[in-house]
Formats: sequence, structure tokens, C-alpha cells
Amino acid sequence: MFKKGLLIVLSGPSGAGKGTIAKALLKNENNIKLSISTTTRKPRVGETDGKNYFFTTVDKFKNLIEEDKLLEWAKVYDNYYGTPKDFVLKNIEEGFDVILEIDIQGALKVKDKFPEGVFVFILPPSMEELKNRIKKRGTETEEEILKRFKCAYEEINFVSRYNYVVINDDVNNAVEKIKAIIVAEKCRVDRNKGLYLKIKEGQ
Repeated sequence: MFKKGLLIVLSGPSGAGKGTIAKALLKNENNIKLSISTTTRKPRVGETDGKNYFFTTVDKFKNLIEEDKLLEWAKVYDNYYGTPKDFVLKNIEEGFDVILEIDIQGALKVKDKFPEGVFVFILPPSMEELKNRIKKRGTETEEEILKRFKCAYEEINFVSRYNYVVINDDVNNAVEKIKAIIVAEKCRVDRNKGLYLKIKEGQ
């Protein structure tokens, strides 16, 4: 029996490693696709439309908002970013699992519009480790690091809005846990109504 795919939303505080986990999940997995965002910013060198982003104009982006064709969107500085509903739903209908790696604010917006998604909160093994990871990037000042750290403390309060929590103490372990979550979700009764009704009816 042909089954729909799942929308798996990964989010958590900056530095928790959700991007690394998303890349690891996609590796050697033909049935998982990464959600591609729509943006109004100009393509950077080496970026391809439909692969890195769906590049569009401000007017067209605003039309997408008005027509409710985005699962979530945000304006970052002068550019708009959003998750296109059609791309996600098309792939799910075709049986692909779609990974959406996004910040907490965006994840909660997606949950409002797509509650049947699987929402996974990625946590660092400790706040001290989170601070170390942010420092290792070497791209931020001490003031910016402290700001991110404070923000992470506040974001952890949203964990109760998610279905699952995974501690990223080791990327491979975290990936295996998320794969187990995907298997478990696909075995849920409410996702298999058609299957057990057919068996019950003897068809």
C-alpha cells in the first residue's frame, strides 16, 4: 500500500546542531528530502534556483502570503524567507519524508498550519557545551555570544510544544534516534487507517 511521507521539523537553540543532523539524515537516504525555502534575496555565487532556494521577487512573495501558500514566513532585515506549502505537500503525497530545519518561531508557525507534522526539538548535552559550540564558530563577538546564549535559555522553554526531544551529544546517535522516531510515527494507528480497515474488511 502506498503511504504518504512525513514532514519532520527539526529545531532548537542556535548551536544545538540541527543543521548538521539534517545533513546527516539526508546522506544515503533516498526517501528523505530537505525542504527548500523561498526567498526574495539575490542568489549568491554558486547558488541554484530550486536547489538552494526558490528565488522570487518581493511582490510575488507577498502574493504567496496572501494566497496562504507558505507554511511560515519571516522578514529578516530587508529580505523575506518562507516555507512553500506546495513543495512540501507535493513531496509528502509522493511518499517522500521532508525535513524542515528551522528556528523555533518558524516551527511553531508550521505546527499551527500543519499539526500532523513530526516536531523534534534538538538539545545540546549541556548549556556549557552549547556555549563552547557557539564560541568555536569564531564568527561572533563576546557580546553576541552572550546574547545567543541568553536566547537559547529562553528557547528551551518551548520544548513542551514539540512531540520529541533529542539530545545531540553525538551526531550519529542523534540521527539514529530521529530515524527511530520516523519509523514509530509511520506505525501510528491514525496514520494507517486505510491499511487496517482493508484488513478488517477482508479486502
